Amino acid sequence: MPSGREQWEIRMARYSKSAGKDMERVMRRKKKGALKSGKGGKGGTVKSRKQAIAIGLSEARKKGKKVPKKRKGARKKKTS
Repeated sequence: MPSGREQWEIRMARYSKSAGKDMERVMRRKKKGALKSGKGGKGGTVKSRKQAIAIGLSEARKKGKKVPKKRKGARKKKTS
């Protein structure tokens, strides 16, 4: 029988194992300097870790992997 922590991990799995592998591949490409931004990789080399993560998640979504939906940006309240 799995422990409490393992049960929580099983229930709360947000990413599939294959999505995690995709993220590892993307981070490796970033480290090598081979990860490009933009459509078809025509943009510049990705420098930011956050940008690399966003690209990895986006690629996993396109492949149909289990990845959480995109978060909406924080909205500022208008002061009138």
